[in-house]
Amino acid sequence: MAARNTARKRAFQILFEGDQRGADVLTVLADWIRHSRTDTRQPPVSEYTMQLVEGYAEHAQRIDELIAQYSVGWTLDRMPVVDRNILRLGAYELIWVDETPDAVVLDEMVQLAKEFSTDESPSFVNGLLGRLKELKPSLRRDEV
Repeated sequence: MAARNTARKRAFQILFEGDQRGADVLTVLADWIRHSRTDTRQPPVSEYTMQLVEGYAEHAQRIDELIAQYSVGWTLDRMPVVDRNILRLGAYELIWVDETPDAVVLDEMVQLAKEFSTDESPSFVNGLLGRLKELKPSLRRDEV
């Protein structure tokens, strides 16, 4: 499903940009939407991209807590920015988006790490998201 792949990549880019600029991801999302409507060179922002970014924003604090808690040897602020934002996106989709199979989420996030990050990043992303996948039932209970 190429459309979902593209939507995830754009959501990652929006999270990354927000992190780099120190800006709220919803503000960055609004900027991307506005640019896509006023500049024909900019691709449109899909509904799924919006859903991913808005969903992440809603659960951002909990997602960062989970990443910090389960990333062995890495604090959130020491992580490469690319990895941190791939993990944020993956954690949101893995834990809160029921219609996407867990294996798809892991595969897509590993692919983003291969494309945008270091040689070690795919295994780091896979390992941490794999751990969250195992804990998913209890993580969702914890939030209720």
